[in-house]
Amino acid sequence: MDKGLLDRAHALAEETFLAGSGPGGQNANKVATEVQLRVNIYALRLPPPVFARLRDIAGSKITNAGDLLITARQHRTQEANRQAARDKLEELLEAAHRQPKKRAKTRVNRVGKTQRLKAKKARGQVKAKRGKVSRHDW
Repeated sequence: MDKGLLDRAHALAEETFLAGSGPGGQNANKVATEVQLRVNIYALRLPPPVFARLRDIAGSKITNAGDLLITARQHRTQEANRQAARDKLEELLEAAHRQPKKRAKTRVNRVGKTQRLKAKKARGQVKAKRGKVSRHDW
């Protein structure tokens, strides 16, 4: 992933500070330490496959308007939460840029196929015996 994208993402990010419900005791009630980071994913101009992966990874964190919402409230200080939110954004973007490995088809040899078919046949016979019992079966 290129550094330009991260710089663009950080430049587009809007930060909002809220009175968080996390650790901090009385401090949490007085100081707005929770950080909500909002980035418009359309403005990032991501390639279509990366964009699709980001949408899948982020899931419900993306609003209908296309804003990616990231909240951080695990730390006591505003600056630490701010850095945590930015780190989460970077992790999401890096994960979206990672291309999943193609699944290699497994090849079953002739013996494996016959064993699998025998097992299926045996299982089918077990299930067939579970049916309703009629008079001529007695």
